[in-house]
Amino acid sequence: MNCLTFARRASAAVALAALGTTAMADEVNVYSSRHYDSDDALYAKFTEQTGITVNRIEGEADELIARLSAEGDNSPADVFITVDIGRMGRAEEAGVLQAVESDVIANAVPKHLRDPENMWFGVSQRARIIFYAKDRVENPPRSYEELADPSLKGQICIRSSKNIYNQSLLASLIEANGEEAAKDWAAGIVANMARDPEGGDTDQLRGLVSGECDIAVANHYYFLRGYDKDVEGLTSGIDGIGWVWPNQSDRGAHLNLAAAAMTKSAPNAEAAKTFLEFLTSEFAQQHFASQNNEYPAVPGVGLDEDTARLGFFIPDTATNTASFGDNAAKAQAIFNEVNWK
Repeated sequence: MNCLTFARRASAAVALAALGTTAMADEVNVYSSRHYDSDDALYAKFTEQTGITVNRIEGEADELIARLSAEGDNSPADVFITVDIGRMGRAEEAGVLQAVESDVIANAVPKHLRDPENMWFGVSQRARIIFYAKDRVENPPRSYEELADPSLKGQICIRSSKNIYNQSLLASLIEANGEEAAKDWAAGIVANMARDPEGGDTDQLRGLVSGECDIAVANHYYFLRGYDKDVEGLTSGIDGIGWVWPNQSDRGAHLNLAAAAMTKSAPNAEAAKTFLEFLTSEFAQQHFASQNNEYPAVPGVGLDEDTARLGFFIPDTATNTASFGDNAAKAQAIFNEVNWK
């Protein structure tokens, strides 16, 4: 963490501590696991439009959930934002969220990207797709299921079972294919790994460039960052990487969500609702699209130029994203059973 980020977080922490439960209605207090400085411009625009100041605390999602639980009814937080539905499901289980009834959100965000009980909704989408080395793979797998084919033994780089993106992917496979099929899939992936899981999504892509693996699974925007800037071990060989939008002949590609919710304590509930509705606005949606190459959650919003290079694809709209959290415990149990490290 750089000094500027630390100072900003420390300043916000002092501000929130001072607010306590007597926070003024012209402020909204956000606990966020989105670690993007570019979101400062998003919050500044909200303040410009509404006069409501945004006080932000950043942290890892599990730490913020634990903090909300510890603070209880005395928490100053109004809004919780996380980058994965699996962790939003954990927050819901912890009892730190409350439902928001909003026609603005309901009309903007498709049903499959919202919690059935209105506890949270998606603000942007993140595709988990298949990448491959063009010079070594002539016929890449065309579905998540094909990644477990024994013909791919020793070829795949993928992150640890502790990674929330993989947990949500497996949870979606449980929902789509059932537990037994999902367990067989996970065991097949373990058998096909080129190495024990290590590093983040960028490291899986680096494995393609270095030749350590032929196929990798990663979120789409980690790949696009290799075009936006010089990413060590990736940019130099990025033109040699191809990609596959999985399951285009059936349910479509798995997309996870960055999502937002109102906290149970929310001392500034009306300001929080205004803020949450703002996240569905065209400005906010274009911000998510342009600043981190994410896909908007609201239909009809244009893509960032770099994101558009990945082309048209069919997303999985049949599997409700709420199932990613609902099946999280089953997914972790399967990972443990098949020894996915």
